[in-house]
Amino acid sequence: MNDLNAGSVLAEDAQAESPASAQPPDRLPLRVWVRESLRTTLFLPPRTATASPTPVQLLVLVLCGQALLLASTRLLVAGPALFELSEWLAPMWSAVPMLWIAWWAMAPARSPGQPVPLGRLVAWYAFWIWTSLAPMLIYPPVFSVVRWYGDVDRIVIQVVYCVLVAWTFGIVVRMSMLFIRSLARTLVFAVVLAAVTWVSLRQFWYSPWHTDHEAVAKASTQSGDAEEAFDWIALSQSVFEEQQALWKRQIDALPAQRPDLVDVYGLVFSPYAEENVFRRESSMVSALLQERFDAQGRVLHLLNHAATAATHVWATPENLERAIAALGQRMDREQDLLVVYLTSHGARNHELTAAHGTLKVDPVTPAMLRAALDAAGIRNRVIAVSACYSGGWIEPLATDYSLIMTASDATHTSYGCGNGSKLTYFGRAVFDEQLRQTHSFTKAFANAVPLIQQREREARKDDGFSNPQIHVGAQIAPMLQALEQRLDAAPVSSASDTKP
Repeated sequence: MNDLNAGSVLAEDAQAESPASAQPPDRLPLRVWVRESLRTTLFLPPRTATASPTPVQLLVLVLCGQALLLASTRLLVAGPALFELSEWLAPMWSAVPMLWIAWWAMAPARSPGQPVPLGRLVAWYAFWIWTSLAPMLIYPPVFSVVRWYGDVDRIVIQVVYCVLVAWTFGIVVRMSMLFIRSLARTLVFAVVLAAVTWVSLRQFWYSPWHTDHEAVAKASTQSGDAEEAFDWIALSQSVFEEQQALWKRQIDALPAQRPDLVDVYGLVFSPYAEENVFRRESSMVSALLQERFDAQGRVLHLLNHAATAATHVWATPENLERAIAALGQRMDREQDLLVVYLTSHGARNHELTAAHGTLKVDPVTPAMLRAALDAAGIRNRVIAVSACYSGGWIEPLATDYSLIMTASDATHTSYGCGNGSKLTYFGRAVFDEQLRQTHSFTKAFANAVPLIQQREREARKDDGFSNPQIHVGAQIAPMLQALEQRLDAAPVSSASDTKP
């Protein structure tokens, strides 16, 4: 256990820094700390004896290490990216428990009655930062090279990731043994290190870089046809008055529920006016529900777009709540089914992005939708959310009487936004393709997932498979099965949504 003192600092390293005078024995050049830290990544003991870095050296080591990590993790996001300061700082919480356990574990190595020398703790901290740096720098380039080339390659990425985590754990424990010099306390240190590592990877995994969807959207608009370019809505008193009249006409036109028959009502919500893909997709879903699910006239289509102010009620949180309340008053809330489809960009905090030119529109949240559905007393619900990070909507919305489908899990983006896209990958696969062949939402989802995965591979999606999610409540499954059988047995008449 005396490997820390086994090597000596080479005289030329010290003299090279200051040829006119000898270096003090407890002060080493910065490059020596970097070199010896990298040496520990090969499970070799550092040759620094009892030296410790100066405060300036420690600061440089920390900043340089973080700069290298930021540059490396930038490779995980292709194209325009945004830097999130809070998510860069979040993982640094681990330094607190690790410094404490290192200080405690080093206690037997101190002189009797003396505290652990601060210099030894500082030296350990410098090594800890740079010892684990090399494995962390390797993963992003490996991921960027082999991602999205097939199932085998994703397995390779996972294996490489596990190997790098194990490597990091091993070299940190090995390096720390040289400072601790107590087998029992080294084991305790290793247990704490494993716990901190597990929590960091499982509960507090943050990436400081995220796709800049606004920049991607602008690039898509600039490269698209002129007729697809975003246009601003011209607000006027007549527009507001027409919106009020339009709302009343559409609510009054909703057919009443038919006794002894499970009627399907729909609410399609598209709040992002700056990309035409959401306009196209929401129109497709609205028409599909009426054509395939016997919901003629029973679908409310809320849409933000400069060209549709006279034909579609605006997609705002207030109108969403009003629409749900109105549908709840018209339908049999215990027997009928409400299908809710939301399509837009999604944020990491699981808000649904809303934009309508100069008209201020607040985002929609899962809690807001759940509260509106509960207040309306609508029991049977099929909810589909086509947005990035939409898996975060499942838990707040899940009930025994609900089926929920999302275009991604809670930590990944979905694909197919931008004016260059006709439909999102989720909307195209689940609704435009599979639900034209079956009346089963579960079958449509199951058949769509591999299609989405294959198309994302072909498009070289850069941040991992979107991983669409589904929740099927125990009580809604029999009702949906009965509806499927009825729709399969009886042909439905066609209907068309007002095409914007």
